[in-house]
Amino acid sequence: MPKQDPVLANLSSDSYLGFDFGNKKIGTAVGQLMTKTASPLETIRSLNQVPDWDKITHLIKEWQPEGLIVGVSRQADGSDNPITPRILKFCRQLNGRYNLPVFQVDEALSTFEAKQMLYDDVQVSASKLWAVQDQLAAQLILQSWLNQQQT
Repeated sequence: MPKQDPVLANLSSDSYLGFDFGNKKIGTAVGQLMTKTASPLETIRSLNQVPDWDKITHLIKEWQPEGLIVGVSRQADGSDNPITPRILKFCRQLNGRYNLPVFQVDEALSTFEAKQMLYDDVQVSASKLWAVQDQLAAQLILQSWLNQQQT
């Protein structure tokens, strides 16, 4: 096994993964704290409302993030939506499986905003929209978190 350069060993990956959790699919994005930029990655399909942990593990290994950012959906008054408990369970599972910090971000209207951007600004077709809206929502969630961090 090759030796790792000691200077490189002390550098953090500076990467973070963002998630837009849904019962049927999970949008993912990657971002860097130093540049404060986020990019969409892929949409991971769930089977019987169970996340595809193999795909998530692959992303964790590929990007080696410092932390995970998950959008949490709540009502306007702060109370839980029907999906909020499942999102919180997903956060606990991420932390337990990967031993990485999980940061929760209010995702108020991120999927709606993603749809509007794709449909209005880029004029993506409805079928393509369904395939990529969650990735863009994850990017918006992650970008929101990155913008709030002090460098």
